Amino acid sequence: MTVRTRFAPSPTGYLHIGGARTALFNYLYARHTGGAYLLRIEDTDRARSTEAAVKQILDSLAWLGLSPDEEPVFQTSRESRHAEVARELLAMGKAYRAYETPEELVAMRERAMAEKRPPRYDGTWRDREPGPEQEGKPYAIRLKVPQTGTTVIEDQVQGKVEVQNSELDDMIILRSDGTPTYLHAVVVDDHDMGITHVIRGDDHLTNTFRQCQIFDAMGWERPVFAHIPLIHGADGAKLSKRHGAVSVIDFREQGMLPEAVCNYLLRLGWGHGDEEVISRERAIELFDIRDVGRAASRMDEKKLQNLNGVYLRQADPEALLPEVLHRLTAAGEGFGTDKIARLKLLLPALQERAKNLVELAQSAAFIMADGTPAPDEKAAAILTPEAQERLADLAEFLSGAPWEKADLEQWLRDYADVKQIKLKDVAQPLRVALTGSTTSPPIDATLYALGRDEALARILTAAGVELPPTV
Repeated sequence: MTVRTRFAPSPTGYLHIGGARTALFNYLYARHTGGAYLLRIEDTDRARSTEAAVKQILDSLAWLGLSPDEEPVFQTSRESRHAEVARELLAMGKAYRAYETPEELVAMRERAMAEKRPPRYDGTWRDREPGPEQEGKPYAIRLKVPQTGTTVIEDQVQGKVEVQNSELDDMIILRSDGTPTYLHAVVVDDHDMGITHVIRGDDHLTNTFRQCQIFDAMGWERPVFAHIPLIHGADGAKLSKRHGAVSVIDFREQGMLPEAVCNYLLRLGWGHGDEEVISRERAIELFDIRDVGRAASRMDEKKLQNLNGVYLRQADPEALLPEVLHRLTAAGEGFGTDKIARLKLLLPALQERAKNLVELAQSAAFIMADGTPAPDEKAAAILTPEAQERLADLAEFLSGAPWEKADLEQWLRDYADVKQIKLKDVAQPLRVALTGSTTSPPIDATLYALGRDEALARILTAAGVELPPTV
């Protein structure tokens, strides 16, 4: 059997981080078993589904590296097939016409609640033949659910779960307007798409008992089910906007790397010993749905930030360059090829300090500036008259340096030795002169990236020295 999994989001909003983890688990299990990973857009809620939401779901999955192996299936395009199966069940005597009006259904529900009974359909039309008075009237098609026995699911995560069939009512599978219900459409789609494993959130577990009734009534083999626990906030409550970022778009805008996000989501509910940093290839090798725990996971954004920092330090600077330039452009920075060349030289050093792309872009802003950025209050306080005098002297000393990264640090040490001062007394005002801040990448790397002319110009400007025409 070739494993076929699917991720089936509803396009009514942004892709939630919990949905992203579900997509990841489906993807990894398919890859681990040599199967196929599919995508179905469940857009039957036409009032709330939007093209914009579809686009952002596809974009988010692409960003995470979780695009499907086949073209996405849109559920609304299959409504005629859903109706066909409903009518087939009707013809087999496994479903029936129900002629209640909406008002009658409301009254039925209210009567049950008043009598302290579950507000389920009471089976009025289950064994009743329509008479002449029903001729031409609209009707829904309801599934004839067994009234005795139990429905058992051997879930790959939750274990054996079961429900008494008497607790399930005869659900509608085709509405009176001819449109299928969600629970029915999902079963038909899973069957026709050849889905072998349904991996989804455990909030769908109660739906599964109902959907199994349709599989069984049609004589279709049930897929293997695996219901994974939801993701909660740090306070243990269901993850929501009040906890901060909850969508894939949020994390992308915060400067997270997709590799880090996927690694973090993988570790929410699944693990392999003490391994924390797990590459995509390693995840595919190790992942088995049976290793997912039953307990809900808690989102820890600090842990995600730290993990993102690990991936940021390991990333190829060339791959990060477009992301940094994009964020600098959005912040209003302008630059030409010479400034991009500076950034390329300094990016490896900048990566060592940042935890996300936003921080990385912010830390790179000084290298793209024309001259030293205006120092903040703390940095400005360092440029005392004594420090300015030393900077002017240092500029003259450095003008003879070969300007190779390997040599610049030694030149600074030699200067401190000659002047019989501590290196920090040279480095701190120099850092302010070059960057406008008291923190920066290593001074030698900064000097090298700026280049001789720009670095000396910034040092002299900070020293209050008028620049010569040649500088």
